[in-house]
Amino acid sequence: MKSGEKQKLQRDMDFITLFLVVSVFFTASAKQMESNVSRGSSLTPTTNSTWLSHSGLYAFGFYKRGNGYAVGIFIAGIPEKTVVWTANRDDPPVSSNATLRFASDGRLVLELAQEQVAVVADSSGSASASMLNSGNFVIYSSNQGIIWQSFEYPTDTILPSQRLLAGNELFSSISDTDHSRGICRLKMQNDGNLVQYPVDTPDTAPYSYYSSWTDGSGDNVTLNLDADGHLYLLNDTGINIKNLTDGGYPTEETIYLARLDADGIFRLYSHNLKQNGNWSIVWPSSPDECNPKGRCGLNGFCISNDLKAVCVCLPGYKMVQQGNWTAGCERNFTAESCENKNMQEVPNTIWEDVSYSVLSVPSKDSCKQACLEDCNCEAALFKDRLCRKQRLPLRYGRRQLTDSNIAFIKVSTSTPSAPTTQNGNMPKENKKKVRVYILIISASIGVLGCMMLVISGIVLYKNHFRYSKISCNGTVELSDDFALRSFTYSELEQVTDGFREEVGRGSFGAVYKGAISNGQKIVAIKRLEKVLAEGEREFQTEMKVIGRTHHRNLVRLLGYYHDGNHRLLVYEYMSNGSLADILFTPEKQPCWNERMGIARNVARGILYLHEECEQQIIHCDIKPQNILMDEYGCAKISDFGLAKLLKQDQTKTFTGIRGTKGYVAPEWHRKLPITVKADVYSYGILLLEIICCRKCVDWNLTEEEAVLEEWAYHCFEARDLAKLLGDKEEVDKKQVERMVKLGLWCVQYEPALRPSMNKVMLMLEGTVNIPIPPSPNSFLSAI
Repeated sequence: MKSGEKQKLQRDMDFITLFLVVSVFFTASAKQMESNVSRGSSLTPTTNSTWLSHSGLYAFGFYKRGNGYAVGIFIAGIPEKTVVWTANRDDPPVSSNATLRFASDGRLVLELAQEQVAVVADSSGSASASMLNSGNFVIYSSNQGIIWQSFEYPTDTILPSQRLLAGNELFSSISDTDHSRGICRLKMQNDGNLVQYPVDTPDTAPYSYYSSWTDGSGDNVTLNLDADGHLYLLNDTGINIKNLTDGGYPTEETIYLARLDADGIFRLYSHNLKQNGNWSIVWPSSPDECNPKGRCGLNGFCISNDLKAVCVCLPGYKMVQQGNWTAGCERNFTAESCENKNMQEVPNTIWEDVSYSVLSVPSKDSCKQACLEDCNCEAALFKDRLCRKQRLPLRYGRRQLTDSNIAFIKVSTSTPSAPTTQNGNMPKENKKKVRVYILIISASIGVLGCMMLVISGIVLYKNHFRYSKISCNGTVELSDDFALRSFTYSELEQVTDGFREEVGRGSFGAVYKGAISNGQKIVAIKRLEKVLAEGEREFQTEMKVIGRTHHRNLVRLLGYYHDGNHRLLVYEYMSNGSLADILFTPEKQPCWNERMGIARNVARGILYLHEECEQQIIHCDIKPQNILMDEYGCAKISDFGLAKLLKQDQTKTFTGIRGTKGYVAPEWHRKLPITVKADVYSYGILLLEIICCRKCVDWNLTEEEAVLEEWAYHCFEARDLAKLLGDKEEVDKKQVERMVKLGLWCVQYEPALRPSMNKVMLMLEGTVNIPIPPSPNSFLSAI
């Protein structure tokens, strides 16, 4: 080798040696900077309570839990101080006298009162520890090797760069403030499948309520989260086998975490550090909060109300602990002899099957009788002519409309009674308690009666003062807070030219065109027919509510006339007629975008009536004929607030469709209480009409197509939505699918399954996902 080449080689070797020395130096320096906890260091709950990461975002140490403290890792850089890891999570909270110590032997221990010690990390022989910027608390050996790290022992949360290894699990917390183990678990199974189960159950399909369906994908599959919100499964060869989220979300000043929440749903969250905002849900494992099994505890079952969980006890049962459904339900009657029992039916519910006897029976009545005759039988599940006898408690109950399973629950035939002795007399101590209760109740009633007398006097005095201007002949001068104008009959007769031009006729009577303000303002005057003959004051009350109801998507009431049984209402005039006029006339039909604008306008108006106006109003008669169009093509709802004025024999004849499926919600015919969900049903029918530009019932079509809601679900199920639009226009298929799904959710038979109008607006605007709806004809009997 030449001399020059030798010198060059020597310089290169010297450079490499220098580079390695510098690298080791900087690595050691970085470790030293991060390893800010040395042996002998300690924390207490009230002073020097945490070890912070270098960025200040994460902290390891004490946080407040109930009346005491717990040790864990939380995000200190935001106001919420979100807990992401808890040490010895099932231990009770510790007092303010506790000390967290990085002991001289290298272990991390929690020193309690009376010389008790709880080990947080068994890291004997360690030299230092650090709270890293990643949220991982790491304990090092003397040569900077990792002995222990919190990332390998997750509780309910994983952070970016953290992995849930094969065979490991996340367990939900009891609540947002109690991080003890809760009711659900998420397991990264050794077969490559990511599955959610209730706690204390086998890893078998009957108990799962979420699966990634990746079993057989290889050994050592892990769940991973990247800094951009990418949540995915990776096998041992480094191949991405499934994306739970696509990732690529904003990373500037934004952090992500994935948590198995207390309600049993696994969710990915994001938080913008700069804006100091709230945590936002990026992705949930399930949109339906009833999916987690065990949500409602023993002897309780879950009903999905607008995808929100509502828990209900079995008949004859009550909550064990108010406010805590996971504690379940217990009997509210004393168990008596086997003969003194009855059976109550709970339809369309599914339960864990732990039957001790299975019978083949011809009918549900046979199943009911078989359980009644068996003293060991406390409940029975009937489906497909099989009767499964059960002992209590029942668990994992959920109402599911698509399931025909019926649960029969054995209950007492008598109501709960006071405790009695063997001879049937009430014990003396109970008699004393009853006398005390009677005395307390009597005193309470007396005080309440006095209060009611005082309140009644004040109300009567105010009402007398307020209505002192009412004349005997029915012509009223309204007070200042009543923004409506009172007309005389002769005035209205004059402005309508003797009620000459009838422009429409609706559920409440004929509508005439007129002009007020010296002919400068066109109005519509509605003559009310077949309304209740309530008094002047009651009618004024209804008019005041309607008069104070102002929204751009409501037809405004301007004034009224009332004389005995004659009532006339004066509204602003809608020059483009009703939605029915344009929707069902082929040459007038608006395009898709215009129709969706109309759908949003109507939804905004209904939302205002339900949630935003001074007094909640249930319209009870949403249909195209009651949606009027102004000169700019803006849809406005008419006839709101008038339902209370109808006679009782009119309440079931709002629509002109009698004996067929129309706009009236099923609960009208079931004689159930009418809620805002009745309007949601009518809106769903209206939305399907807007989508398809056809009437909800048309017997000129084939029997299969005649009833729109049934036809729409048939086309949706067959994935052939083009049939609904016909050849009208080219529309984005995803938009059509979203709107049809929304319409089908709104027309669900069970009111609890229909979304609120607030949720309807979010779905219309595309800000929330719309899950796949069940058939709207799924029948569910009331319990």
